[in-house]
Amino acid sequence: LILGESGVGKERIAHLLHKLSPRSKQPFVVVDCGSTPATLLESELFGHVRGAFTHAVNDKRGLIETADKGTLFLDEIGNISPEMQIRLLRFLEDRKIRRIGDTKENSVDCRVLAATNSDLAEDIKAGRFREDLYYRLRVVTLTIPRLKDRPEDIPILTNLFVQNYAQQYGTRPIKIAPETMEFLCNYPWPGNVR
Repeated sequence: LILGESGVGKERIAHLLHKLSPRSKQPFVVVDCGSTPATLLESELFGHVRGAFTHAVNDKRGLIETADKGTLFLDEIGNISPEMQIRLLRFLEDRKIRRIGDTKENSVDCRVLAATNSDLAEDIKAGRFREDLYYRLRVVTLTIPRLKDRPEDIPILTNLFVQNYAQQYGTRPIKIAPETMEFLCNYPWPGNVR
């Protein structure tokens, strides 16, 4: 479970965890739980069979199945509906999925990483998030601090962005003046790295 404010780089960290793992040659599948409508999320994650509902004209493999042998990254996990929380919990417990409208289950072997900027402990108290799902997800928890709380990263990020943009636009590298770097290190960075 990767926690932190919006823009701190949770997805980058998830991708890095995948890249440095034995699963790195397998798929890294990102699911944006925050922007996918609840009515579509179940089909997106679990897939469906032809005829399961109106407009299901073909069988569709879900994103969980697509991540088999690789990594499934559930971004903004705090935004999923109570019904999806139950289905996801069941998958995490037995590592099997059943497509919408299907009768058979398929085993899936994938690492599951989840991220949120929500306070899941508060969401549990308020009845918005299942406690059992929370404990399944937080086996290992990484909390990513705000950029203003890690000023030592600012010169590294600044130089990386300057190099990337210089290369992208075909200009020669730019050296950041010390007073500019000092200003950047003291800036509050409300949007974090993003």
